[in-house]
Amino acid sequence: MGARGAPSRRRQAGRRLRYLPTGSFPFLLLLLLLCIQLGGGQKKKENLLAEKVEQLMEWSSRRSIFRMNGDKFRKFIKAPPRNYSMIVMFTALQPQRQCSVCRQANEEYQILANSWRYSSAFCNKLFFSMVDYDEGTDVFQQLNMNSAPTFMHFPPKGRPKRADTFDLQRIGFAAEQLAKWIADRTDVHIRVFRPPNYSGTIALALLVSLVGGLLYLRRNNLEFIYNKTGWAMVSLCIVFAMTSGQMWNHIRGPPYAHKNPHNGQVSYIHGSSQAQFVAESHIILVLTP
Repeated sequence: MGARGAPSRRRQAGRRLRYLPTGSFPFLLLLLLLCIQLGGGQKKKENLLAEKVEQLMEWSSRRSIFRMNGDKFRKFIKAPPRNYSMIVMFTALQPQRQCSVCRQANEEYQILANSWRYSSAFCNKLFFSMVDYDEGTDVFQQLNMNSAPTFMHFPPKGRPKRADTFDLQRIGFAAEQLAKWIADRTDVHIRVFRPPNYSGTIALALLVSLVGGLLYLRRNNLEFIYNKTGWAMVSLCIVFAMTSGQMWNHIRGPPYAHKNPHNGQVSYIHGSSQAQFVAESHIILVLTP
């Protein structure tokens, strides 16, 4: 029975092979070629992404903010693949543009980028770049951008949303405010390190020396310390300074004024009730008395 059963099983297997559909072989071949092509395409994307990240890391090793023209913007920011976030400042720093706000914002942006570059948390997931109007006019036109400076976040995937544009007019451009916005958009927390500024210390030392010298010269007659009129004048000056918004300016760091890059018109009064320019504080300080 075992000897007769073996040829029978071979005949049944032969029938199954003969009854396989003849069109299945081209289909299997096409499926195999498609898998090979997809695998090659994925490998190509990985190599392209590795090249882009390597180039960005090389630029970051030289300077914390790298400048981009139209071609670099489209290659490293707009075109996929991308697994990193990019913060871009659109500005106009050329002297003929006469954009004082752009220079002030650039200083704060430089402080923020340096803080990230030299921090222990630095990695290839976040980069800082800049597009100047005179070097990337086509980029401004592509984004329908008509004002500078402007800060935008380009996420690793998808298009930027409304919240990816920094609200400069309302918040100001202080490095600390930019760092908070970046943390909200990327979950990357940057501790801002400002370069030492000794001007305040020197001014305080001069003030203390002046007051000390005055008290020493008047050491035999210190009745002026109890002068109510003098203290009232000092108090009024402090009240006028606080009313004018000097403390708000110190915290938010708004620009002094805003100059339209197209028509050159300078605005000293902010159009929103939620923000102000530094010039407004000076105007109120003069008009209050």
